[in-house]
Amino acid sequence: MPKYQYHIFSCTNERPVDDPKGSCAAKRAKELQEIFKKEIHNRGLKKTVRANKAGCLDMCARGPVVVIYPEGVWYSIQNEIDVIEIIDKHIEKGEVVKRLLIQE
Repeated sequence: MPKYQYHIFSCTNERPVDDPKGSCAAKRAKELQEIFKKEIHNRGLKKTVRANKAGCLDMCARGPVVVIYPEGVWYSIQNEIDVIEIIDKHIEKGEVVKRLLIQE
């Protein structure tokens, strides 16, 4: 099994529509996760970057959320522009995207 330079986990957890906690899936998380996969493939990064779906990452209010390892950097994403910026800056240049960063 190859060792990846980056591993992106996207919360795609689903809850009932009336659940007060909400869910990332209700906020287009699955679509955004597919964009990560497509961009990684299109840029020829499949051998060094892996993008996987994840269950609940317990940041529902900030979702959709992704966490990138090995650094353990957490991002709140809303659209394709955010996904592209994460790949451009974090994945390809090693720079944290501060405007999307989830800080404790």
